[in-house]
Amino acid sequence: MIQVKLLGTNTVQNLPWQDRPADDTHDAPVWRFTGNPLIPRNPAPGIARIFNSAVCPYENGFVAVFRGEQVNGIPAIYLGRSTDGIAWHIDPEKIPFTDEHGQSAMPVYAYDPRLVRIDDTFYIIWCQDFFGASIGMAKTTDFKTFTRIESPFIPFNRNAVLFPRKVNNRYLLLSRPSDSGHTPFGDIFLSQSPDMTFWGMHRHVMSRGTNWWESVKIGGGAAPIETSEGWLLFYHGVSSTCSGYVYSIGGAILDINEPSKVLYRCGNFLLTPETWYEERGFVPNVVFPCATLQDNETGRIAIYYGAADTYVALAFTSADEIVAYIKKHNELTDNDREEGKR
Repeated sequence: MIQVKLLGTNTVQNLPWQDRPADDTHDAPVWRFTGNPLIPRNPAPGIARIFNSAVCPYENGFVAVFRGEQVNGIPAIYLGRSTDGIAWHIDPEKIPFTDEHGQSAMPVYAYDPRLVRIDDTFYIIWCQDFFGASIGMAKTTDFKTFTRIESPFIPFNRNAVLFPRKVNNRYLLLSRPSDSGHTPFGDIFLSQSPDMTFWGMHRHVMSRGTNWWESVKIGGGAAPIETSEGWLLFYHGVSSTCSGYVYSIGGAILDINEPSKVLYRCGNFLLTPETWYEERGFVPNVVFPCATLQDNETGRIAIYYGAADTYVALAFTSADEIVAYIKKHNELTDNDREEGKR
C-alpha cells in the first residue's frame, strides 16, 4: 500500500475527526460527519443561511470566512471562530474590508469565499461584482484588518483558489472563466503572478468530464494540498437533470512543479448529494467543497463543503486512501495531460 506524505506546514493536532463508520458501504473513501450540518438556518440576526465557506487553523483554534446569505438576498462574507472546527461563533457584522489607505471598501456582493495561508499572510478570495461576476481578493495577518488587493481578472470568472505556496517563484491561482449568467459550461484554468497583482501565463488545467457527474462544468474547490504524489485537488463537478443542476465532489492530482498537468483524475465522484441536508435546501442537490484541514503526522484530511446552498457540512478521508482511490479510478482526457499552453 502506498504511503502518501502530506507536505507543507500542516500539523493540526486538534483537527476535527471521526472514524469511518463500520457500516459505511460507500465505494469512495470519503465519509460524512454524523453531526452534520454544522450551522443551522438563521444562524445570526440578518443571516438566513451560511454555506460554501472556508476554514483555516489559526492560533489555538480555527477561523472561517463564511458565505452569509442575508435576509435581503445579498450574499456577504462573515468571520467565524472555533476551538474545535465544529462549533462556530459567528461575528454579527460583515468583514470590514478596506482599501490600502484604510478606507472602507466593501464589495457590492461577495460569495463562495476561500481562505488560504501563504507564509504569514491569509488571503481571502471570493466571487463579486466587478461590473460583472469576477474575483475579489483581500489579505490579513491578524483577522482584525482586511485589506483588499487588486482584482486578478476582468469579468467573467468564478471559483478562484490560491495554491498555499509559490511554485517556480510564482503565486498560482486556479479559476473557472464563465459568462454573465449561471454558466452552463466551464473548465479550470491556472494563472500565475510574481506579486499577487499582475496575473498572466494562463494555462488550461482540466476540461469538464465525460462522466455524468461532471459533464456540464467543473470548478476549483479547496486549496490544493501538497503531497508526495503531487497536488491533491478536490473540485466540484456539475451535471444537468430534469430537476436542475447536481453538484458533486471530484478529485485529481496535479504535477507538483507544473500544476497545469494532471497526473491522475478520478472518474468516479467522491461525494454526491445523498443526505437530507444535501438534497433539500434553498438550492437542492449540491455538495460544494471550499476548504480542507489536514494533519501531516496522521495523514487525516477534513473536508468542509456547502450543502444545498443552505448548510456547512464536514466529511473525512485520509491521504493514503484518497490518493489510492483516485489512482485506481484514473480517467485522464487527452488535454488533461498537456501543459495547457497552445
